[in-house]
Amino acid sequence: MESGCNTKTIAYENRTFIVNMLNLENGIIISISENSPKIGSMLISISSGPVPSTSIIIPTKSEEFFLKLLSEKISSFLRGICLITGNFEKPLDNKTTKQLMQEIMGEITQ
Repeated sequence: MESGCNTKTIAYENRTFIVNMLNLENGIIISISENSPKIGSMLISISSGPVPSTSIIIPTKSEEFFLKLLSEKISSFLRGICLITGNFEKPLDNKTTKQLMQEIMGEITQ
């Protein structure tokens, strides 16, 4: 993956998510927000061994499992650091979570 910025808009079930990704040599910074760019809960994962290590920087009201799973999956794939922030207007259902995960991982793995 090349260094640089990438923005993707994901529309799913009458909701719009803006995903901003900053690719770096040793990792990635990802912002996922609904309707407008905002900072929300924040987690960081680092993959330096068989199991990624994750820390919560800004606690989340909801969606902690989704953000943690995504951050750990990305850091493992990149063998580096993944800093992720998420701001959602209402809780994500299972289908929306799955769609976001597929679309974001699709961007990372290409």
